Amino acid sequence: MDYQIIWLSKAESRYQEIIEFLKYKWNDRVIEKFIAQTEKVLNQIKQRPTLFRRSAKMNIHEALITKHNLLIYRINGSNIELLTFYDTRQDPKKKWKL
Repeated sequence: MDYQIIWLSKAESRYQEIIEFLKYKWNDRVIEKFIAQTEKVLNQIKQRPTLFRRSAKMNIHEALITKHNLLIYRINGSNIELLTFYDTRQDPKKKWKL
């Protein structure tokens, strides 16, 4: 069963911020690689939402996109709600400021 992916506004804005940062600091190849990796992980989540590490918080999972970007999502019935992207170099306490 494929689950439906729902992008919450914070996840959308953080995703765009990452893309903008990559445009500023890197090049199109790095951006394309990040987008492709994100899509790959989203496809994996659609098929098997519990595949990735479950956090201490109920129904919240964490999927590593790159070594610096973590996708935080929640399983809600037949939907996967993308909550936010988290920069792994930040203070871990900031991860839960959803």
